[in-house]
Amino acid sequence: MFNKPKPQNPPPQGQQPGQRPPQRPQGAPPPGGGPPRPPRPAAPPDPEAELRRNDPLMLPLDSEGPDVSRQRSYLPEKKAAVLRTQLQVADVIRQKVLAPHLELDWAFERTPEHEEKALQTMQRMLDSGRIDLADDVDLDQFAKDVLDEIFGFGPLQKFVESDAVSEIMVNGPYVIFIERAGRIVESGHKFLDDDHVERIIRRIVRPLGRLADSEHPLVDARLPDGSRVNAVLRPVTLDGPSLSIRKFSKHKLVIKDLIKFGAMTDEMAQFLEAVVVSRQNVIVSGGTGSGKTTLINCLSGYIPEHERTVTIEDAAELQFNQRNVVRLETKKPTPEAPTEISVRDCVRNALRMRPERIVVGECRGGEALDMLQAMNTGHDGSMTTIHANDPRACISRLETLVTMAADMPIQIVRKQIADSINFIVQTSRLRDGSRKVTHITEVVGMEGETVVLSDIFRFVDEGDTPERKVKGAHASMGVRPRAEVAFKQYGFNMPASMFLRQRPT
Repeated sequence: MFNKPKPQNPPPQGQQPGQRPPQRPQGAPPPGGGPPRPPRPAAPPDPEAELRRNDPLMLPLDSEGPDVSRQRSYLPEKKAAVLRTQLQVADVIRQKVLAPHLELDWAFERTPEHEEKALQTMQRMLDSGRIDLADDVDLDQFAKDVLDEIFGFGPLQKFVESDAVSEIMVNGPYVIFIERAGRIVESGHKFLDDDHVERIIRRIVRPLGRLADSEHPLVDARLPDGSRVNAVLRPVTLDGPSLSIRKFSKHKLVIKDLIKFGAMTDEMAQFLEAVVVSRQNVIVSGGTGSGKTTLINCLSGYIPEHERTVTIEDAAELQFNQRNVVRLETKKPTPEAPTEISVRDCVRNALRMRPERIVVGECRGGEALDMLQAMNTGHDGSMTTIHANDPRACISRLETLVTMAADMPIQIVRKQIADSINFIVQTSRLRDGSRKVTHITEVVGMEGETVVLSDIFRFVDEGDTPERKVKGAHASMGVRPRAEVAFKQYGFNMPASMFLRQRPT
């Protein structure tokens, strides 16, 4: 049965049927009079689209149908064929030519001689027709990808080599995110399958004596350059093996770099120098990826050369330039060496090493109690980091960690925190991707059952610019620190103008 056409309203007077009505200029008054409408604001620029358009490391994202899992994604068959051939060629060259004695899971030394031998073998395979590729495949890029598969970390190698990439996040074989310019964006690069991802994970961790399999699905390790690696394998992950690599910067940042980036001001840097040199105990607080370890590295530059320092970390990231430094790292159990050495074990042992300062990479468990006791028993000038969103939350987190380690009354815990910690330096990654020191807060003492905090400097957030950048400024809060007496004993005479209130609270 045919449907009757819907009746149409007659066109306005003076307008022919089918003719579009004349467009009114933007900002012109509406028909019938009245004030003109304001022009529509231009859409703000999309930083991710701009980054993807101008970044040679990025690939276009594949279009996905409604039946494709958003978390798992998929690999188009055309790309899968190229990746499959790439892996087959890489495996043949490694097993038949370069390293027949070495398993594919192990890393293989990349030298000009090895690369040349691999390229010659690949050329012979092409000439003999053993490599079947579509006509539109770039042979130079294919050869480079094969070399990355033989000697490096496959699809991740280009990100590992790039100084501009600060973090790599693999969410299964078909979703790879990177952090660049402070923003996390999907790269468009993909692995062939789950086994391909697990091979790269094992290639990273096996030289370190770590296991990565279904019996050991949670892995912490680091790359040869110090980059931190965390991997989660099947059956723990539901959408394929997960891999996170926190890149280790080849250029060691210093305080001047942080000032240049706008993370802090000159006055804040001078204040932090006085804090470190005068042996104040410091906790650097912040969320994941907010720059805590970077800041501790920068603050370490103020430690006098002659003072003996012991650093303790899960995965070594701290870079101290002083000579009198002892670096300790935790140890995970393995079948060959089942003993586990925790951060808490290292902190306890450090007390017997005659340290003047103890620096713990991160307190996340019972070591918080040992760290507080060390700070309160002659190891002034010690530092550590903790995950918290602001200085007050840092105190609450410390309370939780200490009470988990020992059954102590909360009043005693708070008193020990107030007696041990002198300053909390809060770092944050803001919504535009920038990292800033948002608080320098002094722990004043106790008032009743509450730990009293006093902000010396703060970052005052004033909203966003039209370019989606955070608008704001660092400002002193008009409070002179109680530690000023200690500062003067070490030769730091802070001018009163440094602490004048510059912004409303």
